[in-house]
Amino acid sequence: MYDAIAHYLTHLIYGYYPYLAGTVFLLGSLLRFDHGQYTWKTGSSQMLSSKNMRLGSNLFHIGIIVIFFGHLVGMLTPHWVYEPFLHAGTKQLVAIVVGGIAGAMCVVGGAMLLYRRLANPRVKASSSMMDTLILGLIVLQACLGMVTIIFSLGHMDGEMMLTLSSWAQSIVFFSGGAADYMQEVSWIYKLHIFIGLTIILLFPFSRLVHVWSVPFGYVTRRYQLVRRRPKRA
Repeated sequence: MYDAIAHYLTHLIYGYYPYLAGTVFLLGSLLRFDHGQYTWKTGSSQMLSSKNMRLGSNLFHIGIIVIFFGHLVGMLTPHWVYEPFLHAGTKQLVAIVVGGIAGAMCVVGGAMLLYRRLANPRVKASSSMMDTLILGLIVLQACLGMVTIIFSLGHMDGEMMLTLSSWAQSIVFFSGGAADYMQEVSWIYKLHIFIGLTIILLFPFSRLVHVWSVPFGYVTRRYQLVRRRPKRA
């Protein structure tokens, strides 16, 4: 009975939940952009209180950007692409070192921002429940990621990373049978993935939507010429 329930939950959470989260992520972002453009903002509270804001924000954002692209490339790159020149165990070691540094930055910076949001009366008054919830979930997710490093040190052959990558690629490329890869995976990785999927699900309803508005146009746009107003005679 227990095995049947566990099998059902595994397929529900790691086979169907990713598609639910992804659908809400894409459609929710589109609908919010179409119907709620005035809410499409970061909601910065720096004007209310700048104490430790810059340090915490820089640590948090640098850490989370490195983690995001590390997961994106590491999880979705097929093994055969890097197998000729990079062993799976070496790749895992690189992920532990780089991910550990970025994760520590994200945890420290995120904790500073979360404490500021909860302890500063002015910032707390201007924050919504979703602001606090999503930041708390991201900090929790970063902490879980740091814990997974401890588990990964126990098997440096890279097999666990290959298993998780196979699951992610099966989801993204609609290969089918994705949940089967998660049957024997440790609980810490399962919890880490579940929290990550939940953050994706909540994405359109939070301030995280500002990620879609990264100002890449500033890099390629033409310079703006600013001239002084001529003096009157």
